Amino acid sequence: MSRWLEREGLASGQLTAVRVEEFIQARRNAGHRRWLSQRSLRLMLGFLRDAGIVPPQEPDTVVGPVEDVLDKYRVYLQHERRLGERTIRGRVDVARGFLTAQLVDGELRLDRLGPEAVATFVEDASKRYATGSMKVVTSSLRALLRYLFVTAALDRDLSAAVPSVAGWRLSTLPNDSAADAVPVLLESCDRTTALGQRDFAILLLTARLGLRAIEVARLSLEDLDWRGGELVVRGKGGRVDRMPLPADVGDALADWLRHGRRPSVFREVFLRTIGPDAPMARQSVVMVPRCASRRAGIPVVAAHQLRHRAACQVLAGGGNLAEVAQLLRHHGEDTTAIYANVDMAALAPVVRPWPTADER
Repeated sequence: MSRWLEREGLASGQLTAVRVEEFIQARRNAGHRRWLSQRSLRLMLGFLRDAGIVPPQEPDTVVGPVEDVLDKYRVYLQHERRLGERTIRGRVDVARGFLTAQLVDGELRLDRLGPEAVATFVEDASKRYATGSMKVVTSSLRALLRYLFVTAALDRDLSAAVPSVAGWRLSTLPNDSAADAVPVLLESCDRTTALGQRDFAILLLTARLGLRAIEVARLSLEDLDWRGGELVVRGKGGRVDRMPLPADVGDALADWLRHGRRPSVFREVFLRTIGPDAPMARQSVVMVPRCASRRAGIPVVAAHQLRHRAACQVLAGGGNLAEVAQLLRHHGEDTTAIYANVDMAALAPVVRPWPTADER
């Protein structure tokens, strides 16, 4: 950013919101892959603003009818539906696009909303998104329409007017490409450094216990019961579970806490190793296996693949789907059903032989 300011002949005090957008656009035009949004620059700009180096953040624009509905919808998703921050952000983004499309001369008339507007929005979105993304769009749109009906903003439930996206569950196998990669990922961590100790502990938590990235980020010092050999996992929807703490995972956590974790006022187990004193964010946890993959020189292994790997290990060891559901802390059996495709030994007895030419 300093180099860009110098090229543009600007001082740091001239870095307004408009200039920040110009900087982001310049990076996009140059083909860079990082620092391409306001969100990615949030921490740096916040630090510079607090230090008085760049102008303070400009006040937001006046809230319009769409943002007024979205503010109430966001509160509903958080308190009534108890959804996670990332899920709420995705649903609100879809809701913003749909409601903005319904504006007429700056006025939002939900009483005129009908099935035609719903179908038109889905059709337009289908031209820009792939099948998997469209399923997220349609499910988010149904949630919004149900909310509008419950709050009497609509006089009828239009969620049934949202077209379904063609797709078949259980048609593919869970991605178990991380099965042989875990030892390599662990080996790539330099445990003589704080960063290596932290990454080693995170990789073990995700690969051995199947923790989600957000669950790793939420883990606090009070959640570790060393005497009982357990840890508390704070999952989706406010769910709280107690899980056994394996010896190797406990050793890795103890090594990080004793030798790697710097003194902090925060109670989260995992902190940043550089920069301001702060807990790791979910996205930072997501990047741990990705960075380890690059260090090891292997194809990128995502954090959720390690969770799948933990489930596949249960089946490979003779476990059943109920045990997989218990490990992954699924709310319903339908979510765990995908792992039935992996249990080849159990599926073999029910497979019918392929008919020969005489039997057709």
